[in-house]
Amino acid sequence: MKTQVVIIGAGPAGLLLGHLLRAEDIDCIIVERASAEYVLGRIRAGVLEQTTTDLLHRLDIDARLNSEGLLEEGFCLADGERLIRIDTYSLTGKHVTVYGQTEVTRDLMDAAPERGLDIIYEANDVDLHDIDGNAPYVTYRKDGCEHRIDARFIAGCDGYHGPSRQAIPKSVAQSYEREYPFGWLGILADVPPCHDELIYANHERGFALASMRSKTRSRYYIDVPVTENVEDWNDDRLWDELAVRLGPQAAANMTRGAAIEKSIAPLRSFVFEPMRHGSLFLAGDAAHIVPPTGAKGLNLAASDVHYLSEALAGFFNHIDNDGIAAYSQKALARVWKSERFSWSLTKLMHRFPEDGPFERRMQMAELDYISGSEAAQKTIAENYVGLPL
Repeated sequence: MKTQVVIIGAGPAGLLLGHLLRAEDIDCIIVERASAEYVLGRIRAGVLEQTTTDLLHRLDIDARLNSEGLLEEGFCLADGERLIRIDTYSLTGKHVTVYGQTEVTRDLMDAAPERGLDIIYEANDVDLHDIDGNAPYVTYRKDGCEHRIDARFIAGCDGYHGPSRQAIPKSVAQSYEREYPFGWLGILADVPPCHDELIYANHERGFALASMRSKTRSRYYIDVPVTENVEDWNDDRLWDELAVRLGPQAAANMTRGAAIEKSIAPLRSFVFEPMRHGSLFLAGDAAHIVPPTGAKGLNLAASDVHYLSEALAGFFNHIDNDGIAAYSQKALARVWKSERFSWSLTKLMHRFPEDGPFERRMQMAELDYISGSEAAQKTIAENYVGLPL
């Protein structure tokens, strides 16, 4: 097989890139190691920046987004007693949309056949070859046979554990990483949310988040040590802890229900440089991970894909190499700003093992300052809704 771009990974980053390239009449094939059902089974983020929804609107893959997505004009920080509302819309003129990553993935999958976007699922032993030159290719095994796809470029959208990043020589690479001493224990339940907007809470017992996927499905989290086992947290214990950490106002409006899904997700900050080597580009989690505190993971992947699709369209349709050359630097500039915001919000809202009474009082002082400072709220708001592309 031969194509212009091979995309490795059929998560939202790879699918979105594929659709953007097909919209520019650029041939591409997506190769995914898992089944479509497995990809759709991943429970992930649910807050979309306007830059992300703009891409879906541009592609006209937005029918369910328009009908089911919840426009949010703010969110709340909580200190255990009070809610501090950040009015993102009045401060920035922008909103975010609550619409699950699983739903975005489903919409992009469903639209693929009619858009001529080819996806090969259950491709095993995916390997990248000759990425230093102008004729790279990808090999994989499926149904007992080895296959090869020749291309001009390869886009690695295959996540933190995929083969794409590993193909870049260590001699030209630099990675930056911080692993956190806690994870997020999350519960997904078919119950109405306890509040119209997301609540990020810093209680003396630890962090909690109240979020939603729809008006009838809620997602809640608490932070727990990385040594915790999800089996030790039955539903009642988790709901009790959420009620304490989120504070009295949220607790009074909380509806409890059986867990549809419950898991502990580790937290990590990670950036890999460069995001391009030869004919290989990285996008999304293949190049960077952010803690979920700032709701940046999927949105950063979307901005990577925006930059990359424009660069590839310039190369194939306008004989312009400038976008290709500038991709890594442009994408990383936005990545690092988002890493900074996610790191700062994580530090503000979580208790680290080494923290003592002084650090706790500093957090409380910062929240108190934010509550009375429009300037501080605007800084948070403009980062939360997404910095300009």
